[in-house]
Amino acid sequence: MPDHTADQQDIDLPVDAVVIGRNEGKRLEKCLISLQKQVRRLIYVDSGSSDGSVENALSLGAEIVELDLARPFTAARARNAGLAALAESNDGGLVQFVDGDCEVDADWLTKACAFLSAHEDVAVVCGRRREQHPETSVYNRLCDAEWDTPVGETLACGGDALMRLEAIRALKGYRESLIAGEEPELCLRLRHQGWRIWRLDAEMTRHDAQITRFGQWWRRTRRAGHAFAEGAALHGAPPERHWVRETRRAVMWGALLPMSLLAGILGSPWCLAALAAYPVQVLRLARTMGWESAFFNVLGKFPECIGVVEYRWNRIRGRSRNILEYKATD
Repeated sequence: MPDHTADQQDIDLPVDAVVIGRNEGKRLEKCLISLQKQVRRLIYVDSGSSDGSVENALSLGAEIVELDLARPFTAARARNAGLAALAESNDGGLVQFVDGDCEVDADWLTKACAFLSAHEDVAVVCGRRREQHPETSVYNRLCDAEWDTPVGETLACGGDALMRLEAIRALKGYRESLIAGEEPELCLRLRHQGWRIWRLDAEMTRHDAQITRFGQWWRRTRRAGHAFAEGAALHGAPPERHWVRETRRAVMWGALLPMSLLAGILGSPWCLAALAAYPVQVLRLARTMGWESAFFNVLGKFPECIGVVEYRWNRIRGRSRNILEYKATD
């Protein structure tokens, strides 16, 4: 395989890229520049940006797809629109999905393509996504730790991943109704078709979260709870039990235990001993993930629970919510 300075056509399998974004500003420019000489076609899918993202992407040589404002935006819908723009690419190639706030490592595609060339039963390969500025806030550090997942065969990838076009087209791409958690849901369906998902011990992307406020972290975590509940509703039956445990944990720690504490205040004072469950859980988790992550893991069960309740309430009413945004824009 060639080094990362070689032209894309020298890579064994042809690679296109789909970048999605909304008001990413300078982050998007860096993302597109990191891909310019590594891919055959560079597709940028814009979800109603008002910061000149479309014009900037055009100037950097990207093909533009602008989503219809009349329909709710989701990352899944944007990625599917990028896939549709690649409709004429039927040569057994690959597509690198990238979020517009990420820069792709110069060596990533060479390593990932080599792996897929050698493993024909693997449909998706991902690597290490790192937060660019973990020192800026505790919330950025939490993101960086969250993405440090085990190497080897895995159940799912994140938003940045290299995929076989034939595999995802056979499943009609992402489920567009999901406001979050669309990648694990796609990977679940791929695994049901006999494909495997793999995480390489390789640098893949550098992410710029810019989560500097508690409210941003809270909304992001609430969105995760919504994703858990919707994922469990879709694929919670045995044997997969997709996100059933995560949903139950959110409800237990974020609602049931606080309700029992309230009952203790109104009834038996001995029930207040349940308050110790929270610091005990932090102590238990801190052994493996450190104090900072452990504290926010436990605290996060409250916004996760809100997300779970929100999904279930909307489902009862026959409604769905729009995308839940948390990031600051340039």
